[in-house]
Amino acid sequence: MTVLTRLQREALNRVYHRTTVWAKDIFHTTCDSAHGVGDPLTYREFRKRASSGSGGCIMVHWAGMWLGIEPDGYTHS
Repeated sequence: MTVLTRLQREALNRVYHRTTVWAKDIFHTTCDSAHGVGDPLTYREFRKRASSGSGGCIMVHWAGMWLGIEPDGYTHS
């Protein structure tokens, strides 16, 4: 599991609440067996899909693109 800073968790929560995150929209296959194509992910499931990038940045697939969230919470695509 990737360790997130408080600011990264807050930024990830804001991203999650922008729109419904569907299991079918996520590239990773972990936990997908628990979801059908039309099932939305919970925030915790979405957060578990964040992966480590370089320099403390985390990467998450959202709305058809990859977002990077820096340790200070700055979010970019």
